[in-house]
Amino acid sequence: MATTRIEKTKRMSQGVSHGDLIFLAGQVADDPVPDAKAQTEDILRKIDALLGKLGSGKQNLLSTTIYLADIRSFEAMNSAWDVWVDTENPPARATVEARLAHPKYLVEIMVTAHK
Repeated sequence: MATTRIEKTKRMSQGVSHGDLIFLAGQVADDPVPDAKAQTEDILRKIDALLGKLGSGKQNLLSTTIYLADIRSFEAMNSAWDVWVDTENPPARATVEARLAHPKYLVEIMVTAHK
């Protein structure tokens, strides 16, 4: 089985495909404005682009983990998620509160998909 790694550094790859499976690193906003909905929208655009580079799309999501710096932003994050997610093919999902890598990040999303 072939393995493809994209947008890699010495530390990590932003996306890895192995066979028909795709794993994305945790994605945070490129422009971390202090608004969970806006950060989520930014992250979902990044996920679309990374999945596209690996020959997939959001309709092929299998699993998603969403990390929130403050669980009180759950509804704000969901207001962006609900517009974006393929409602015919929703992934298994967990949402947890966690301290993220930097205080400017309010949301981080990690996904697994298939081709």
